[in-house]
Amino acid sequence: MAGPSTAERGVRGTTPSGPPPRFLRARRRFRLPGRRPLLVTAVAVTLLGAGAVWLLYGSGWLRAERVRVAGTTVLTAEEVRSAADVPLNTPMVAVDAAAIEHRLRERLPRIAKVDVSRSWPHTISLVVTERRPEAIVEEGGKFHEVDAAGVRFSTVSKRPKAVPLLEMEPDRSPSSRHFGPAGLRREAVRVVTQLPEKVRQDTRSLRVRSYDSITLELTGGRTIAWGSGERGEAKAKTLTALMKAQPDADHFDVSAPSAPAVSRS
Repeated sequence: MAGPSTAERGVRGTTPSGPPPRFLRARRRFRLPGRRPLLVTAVAVTLLGAGAVWLLYGSGWLRAERVRVAGTTVLTAEEVRSAADVPLNTPMVAVDAAAIEHRLRERLPRIAKVDVSRSWPHTISLVVTERRPEAIVEEGGKFHEVDAAGVRFSTVSKRPKAVPLLEMEPDRSPSSRHFGPAGLRREAVRVVTQLPEKVRQDTRSLRVRSYDSITLELTGGRTIAWGSGERGEAKAKTLTALMKAQPDADHFDVSAPSAPAVSRS
């Protein structure tokens, strides 16, 4: 008996490629629900992002309305606000803190540092650190305040109290030519910052002839030969000891702290 024909064998023995339809339907039922949360999440993230951008830039809720100033001693809060020129009624996030700091330091040289921050939802805070005058220089009847770095930052018509006067009388020594007036002024201010507190309060002036020839004039006609600003801590300790041991002396030489000298007029 003849077997099935080639065509019949092909029809009966052929196995359809790919998964059966029942499996495909089951897989669709399994996969479709998983796509919906992803789509919902994407839409939600987009909406939240757009809402955040609108809240920060487009709404009236987070806009700069006030400027708060702290840390001033000589300057007034109004002077700082005016120089800062904070753009009010603009989005808080758009306020340029670096530009505000630059304006303040340029327009008010008395300011050494300023911290600009946002106090949400409506306030820009400015915390100011003013330069402290360590010495003054007199020129033309005006007094120029000098800070610890030797920077002349302000001119006043009245001499500040308890601030020593720098009397610049440079000689023609090589050190004077090398450092120049600005360098000698910085060295003199460095000496001021090294003085014991009581001596500093009593210091009326510093006479600067060269880098290593700085003399202090105190109340009561007393003088101190300090030299340069080098070995300042040792000089301060030696001077304190000399003043305790010789309270009636009127001249102290600590330019060489290991070999000090005391004299009376």
